[in-house]
Amino acid sequence: MINYQKILNQNMIRVLKDILNYISLNGYSDENQLYITFSTKDNDTNIPMWLRKKYPEEMTIIIQYEYYDLKVEKDYFMITLSFNNIKTQLKINYNSVISFADPYSNFGLILKNKKIKTNLKNKTDEIKFEKNNVLDLSKYRKN
Repeated sequence: MINYQKILNQNMIRVLKDILNYISLNGYSDENQLYITFSTKDNDTNIPMWLRKKYPEEMTIIIQYEYYDLKVEKDYFMITLSFNNIKTQLKINYNSVISFADPYSNFGLILKNKKIKTNLKNKTDEIKFEKNNVLDLSKYRKN
């Protein structure tokens, strides 16, 4: 039997990898920003214990202005981000990624179907996802 969901998920991960590869080679424009939400409970995802305690279930990172050492690998990506002026390296397994989105481009995909609480533009909203795995981010787009 064909496992359509597995094939779809593998291709959505490929989209994320392609976006990350593009960013690592070309940088990111001032307008674009990539929100990546991932499970912090995944054993193959490595984040410092102090971040894991602060975000015991899931965490959203934003790739926009200040990011360092982005490396895209087969099963994970590594990135260094600044948290309260502390440069911190994260290793995020693709299987832990719940969703990713670029509100400026009105683009997003859901890899794991669930509700995610997010803080975009200083508003706390609950985004409910449709079965088609596509986010409608038009209300978050910069004017």
